[in-house]
Amino acid sequence: MVAGMTKHLEILSPQEFPLVAPGDNLLQMLLDSLEREDIVLRNHDVLVLAQKIVSQSENCYVNLRDIKPSSEAALLAVKCDKDPRLVQLILDESEQVLRCVPGVIIVRHRLGLVMANAGIDQSNLPATGADPCVLLLPRNPDFSAGQLKKGLEHATGLELGVIINDSFGRPWRMGTTVVCIGCAGIASPVDQRGEADLFGREMMVTQVALGDEIATAASLLMGQADEARPVVVVRGLEFPRKPESATHLQRPVEQDLFQ
Repeated sequence: MVAGMTKHLEILSPQEFPLVAPGDNLLQMLLDSLEREDIVLRNHDVLVLAQKIVSQSENCYVNLRDIKPSSEAALLAVKCDKDPRLVQLILDESEQVLRCVPGVIIVRHRLGLVMANAGIDQSNLPATGADPCVLLLPRNPDFSAGQLKKGLEHATGLELGVIINDSFGRPWRMGTTVVCIGCAGIASPVDQRGEADLFGREMMVTQVALGDEIATAASLLMGQADEARPVVVVRGLEFPRKPESATHLQRPVEQDLFQ
């Protein structure tokens, strides 16, 4: 059964989730925040967490004062008009540079994601003095989602899904959207090939990016600026509960027409 069978959805968010610091117990913060807001989880709810709070709890901070740029980073920094130390971090987090133009470097991240600036974040971070601090993606978002799912299910006795989302630009569309970079308890892509369409014809190519669709729906409440709503509960969604990961949403390199 897929999301199209759902007749009613709710999207809920605790207000003013507390700031997250390295080493904080994110699971307990989630449970406490939901309790403060009188949001009682139900079976098959999906919790969507912004990447930033996961990275913050896992201490994925790097201070640029500790980075020594290579000659390659220095050359790319001139081309894209960025701090050479930041460019070095982008290189360190990436497998391949795909494009470098003023303002942006497009890379294939170590997680397989094709994205701008290796997902390194400088927005909504506390000030750290003269040298800026930046935030990297979690080392293993699927693992992080899995650990949170286990903890939530142990605490509640429910069957839940967990998604970690992050903002993405797109080369062929204007504006930022959101995608799933980590998940647990939910099939991130849903393959409907072989099923019948409205008129009984067999669908040959349809694969629904369910993880991305849920991640984007949650972002409508999360926002992109100072909303302070990094946790969202999506309720009423009917979805396949398979142990697939967010990596299944990534197009294989050999199928990447924009490579």
